[in-house]
Amino acid sequence: MVDFKDRVAVVTGSGGGLGRQHALLLAERGAAVVVNDLGGNVDGTGQESAAADGVVDEIRAKGGAAVAEYSSVATPEGGAAIVQKAVDEFGRIDIVVNNAGILQDKAFHNMEVGQITDVLDVHLRGSFYVTRAAWPHLRGQSYGRVVMTSSASGVIGNFGQTNYGAAKMGMVGMVNVLKLEGAKYNIKVNAIAPIAVTRMTEELLGAFGITTDQFGPELVSPAVAYLASETCELTGEVWSVGGGSVSRFFVGLTDGYFKHPLKEGEITIEDISGHLEEIRSLDDYLIPTSNQDEFQKLGAKFDG
Repeated sequence: MVDFKDRVAVVTGSGGGLGRQHALLLAERGAAVVVNDLGGNVDGTGQESAAADGVVDEIRAKGGAAVAEYSSVATPEGGAAIVQKAVDEFGRIDIVVNNAGILQDKAFHNMEVGQITDVLDVHLRGSFYVTRAAWPHLRGQSYGRVVMTSSASGVIGNFGQTNYGAAKMGMVGMVNVLKLEGAKYNIKVNAIAPIAVTRMTEELLGAFGITTDQFGPELVSPAVAYLASETCELTGEVWSVGGGSVSRFFVGLTDGYFKHPLKEGEITIEDISGHLEEIRSLDDYLIPTSNQDEFQKLGAKFDG
């Protein structure tokens, strides 16, 4: 049985929706949880403490350990305060679940600068600020689990979400780097791309006939808890999770077309135009774990 005895978790944006379910499940399995939530509206405006307080009350009513924290993840000071709350209250931090988010959807030609700034501040910079504050603690104890909340809107795209998609794919970039930097210290860094009906998504998903019964947030949390557990030895994964399904997203690099610049001359526009099928063919592909894998692929061609 996977448990979190003696582990301390921070879950951002956990006053409702996905974050609330993550916090409840981690606490149920023994973790002490910092329930962080600014208590704002879906678009990021407003602030109140009731959301975080309510989840803390739920956890404590079931005999669990939890404390509320109300800082915004969108500032370095907020990220530091969230992590410090865990250390002050429970003496350590082991798990960071970056879940806080806002939506400001609009078609690209109508999107204003402030709408991309606000969304990047919460999703991308917020995940950086909280994780960065926790990182020295995780390195120092040679243990940590970080779970980012990405989205299919970033991995594969969705109309009207340029800001959101950019932020969510940026989080995948952080996963890809931190998996390497954390490896020596037993810090596993992974991401989910959830499909769930919440306050943020009910209008969007409702248009597709998706209901809470089919895609409740509680169906996502077991995957988050696994990735946050000591049992998990995976790192650098991005999982699509929702409706009882767990699948892996991955970046594949095709074998492609190669023209040896020293033996066959410089590659030309016409070479590329004439070899599109070879460039795009999925018959042979590599799933690289770092840019070194790409250079090894190219090196083999030069040496061949």
